[in-house]
Amino acid sequence: MDKGEKFTFARLRYRSGDWDTDQRMPSNLLNSLIEYTTLPVNLQEKVIDLESSDIFQYPFCYISGHKLVQFNAQEGEHFHRYVQNGGFVFADDCNHDIDGLFARSFEAQMHTLFGPNALQKIPNSHRIYHSFFSFEKGPPNTSFELNGWGDDLVHDYLKAIVVKDRIGVLYSNKDYGCEWDYDFRNKRFLAEDNTKFGVNIIMYALNAVY
Repeated sequence: MDKGEKFTFARLRYRSGDWDTDQRMPSNLLNSLIEYTTLPVNLQEKVIDLESSDIFQYPFCYISGHKLVQFNAQEGEHFHRYVQNGGFVFADDCNHDIDGLFARSFEAQMHTLFGPNALQKIPNSHRIYHSFFSFEKGPPNTSFELNGWGDDLVHDYLKAIVVKDRIGVLYSNKDYGCEWDYDFRNKRFLAEDNTKFGVNIIMYALNAVY
């Protein structure tokens, strides 16, 4: 991505499951990019069919859901090629549970596309936790975990598929999408802006801090 080019929050639409979760979250993160960085951004998210070759125009994509993830042949081929060619996918489990349907089916898809051992825990010292803001303890918790929803666990790690020493797929069971799914104007009521880690994810994906 060139410095003069605007960042677009690209959401992946896939035929199975429910892809259109957390509809206020992209605007919230885009507002944070404007507030904290000098990165030029498009103000509206872009929904892209995973079957479409349009996916290859964007360096960052987001995928989420609660239900089944079962890519068809074209979706699987595009997902694999996108990641192998340098794209970044942030995948967020809206159920925030290890054994839920989204988690089980998404992880199965990753095993099929990239191999059974491709999806691994990343250390809390990974540079994604320092790409803009610093998170010394690794991934910040979400209120959904702390309130005992989902699998009643606090996930103290994220998983990733690493391609050529960089994260190609960042996978979260922490439900950041729901955590950040509120009107950005309400951030003023928070003691600490909880979208800052989203800024880290995007800035890492773009491999540049402007």
